[in-house]
Amino acid sequence: MSRPERIHGDGLSRDIPVAVIGLGTMGHGIAQAFAIGGYLIRAIDERPETAATALDRIANNLEQLAVAGLMDADQAPDVLARITVCERLEETVDGAGFVTEAAWENQEVKRRLFAEIEPLVDPQTILASNSSSFPITDTARDLAHPERAVVTHWFNPPHVIPVVEVVGGERTSDATVITALATLEGIGKTAVRIDKELIGFLVNRVQVAMFREVFDLLDRGVATASEIDRAIQGSMGLRLAALGPLAIIDHAGWDISSATFTNLIPDMRGDTEVPASIREMVDAGNLGSKSGQGIYSYPPETLDETIARRDADYLSLVRLLHKPEDQA
Repeated sequence: MSRPERIHGDGLSRDIPVAVIGLGTMGHGIAQAFAIGGYLIRAIDERPETAATALDRIANNLEQLAVAGLMDADQAPDVLARITVCERLEETVDGAGFVTEAAWENQEVKRRLFAEIEPLVDPQTILASNSSSFPITDTARDLAHPERAVVTHWFNPPHVIPVVEVVGGERTSDATVITALATLEGIGKTAVRIDKELIGFLVNRVQVAMFREVFDLLDRGVATASEIDRAIQGSMGLRLAALGPLAIIDHAGWDISSATFTNLIPDMRGDTEVPASIREMVDAGNLGSKSGQGIYSYPPETLDETIARRDADYLSLVRLLHKPEDQA
């Protein structure tokens, strides 16, 4: 069958379907974002119960966006109508110009999925991996056409958080990166091009460095978990949401920041070991809200309300600081 032309500079044509593989924590929000952006979506999940609830979860997300003033409530039926949940991979990716895998964070799983998808799509179809850490050079190593493989790293919840990191590999073509960037920008995302391929890309490397110090403070008894969260949320977190770290230091003054850096670095944690308290929580099965217990407790009867409140708070910040220009 003939395919509509892919226009690199303007992103993927909306005449071409987008496919999303995986409809769990990340996948259903990714499908939703593309559908809001005007694309026809075909999606699939190997778990029947996850596939069966995907549209209901997306409908709830759309209601949240409407309440936050980030979309009109009467748009929701059209968005949902653009999403088809499929039963077979072949049906899902047929004719797709952009395929995003949102499988769990295991590189071998992602490699196998790419190997299954590649024979089913055109050679120029973009294969995007929603990995939070794996370089696409490694994930796409066995592809016949690795030039069309790219990381598009979304952040949870993907229907709320604006940024998506776009990371090419050693064999990724510039056209693939440009098309991915333009496509994501075209659906209202803040697509950030990462010029050098590193494990964890950009944001997660900064987050992990911060988490390492936060856990050291917690383990040393410097403050309680709730006080640490309150302190960061009402100071650094507020400033970072408005400006970003480098602009913040520009305003503070590099002389002051240099002196602070010099004073603190010798006493800060700088090793490469996972903090013992994290290992202990994982070993005990205390994985956070998904298991009902992490640093904090999440009773099953209040979990949905807790997550809804989290998303509403995120959406308030998005509306204040990151609202798309056409909605301003």
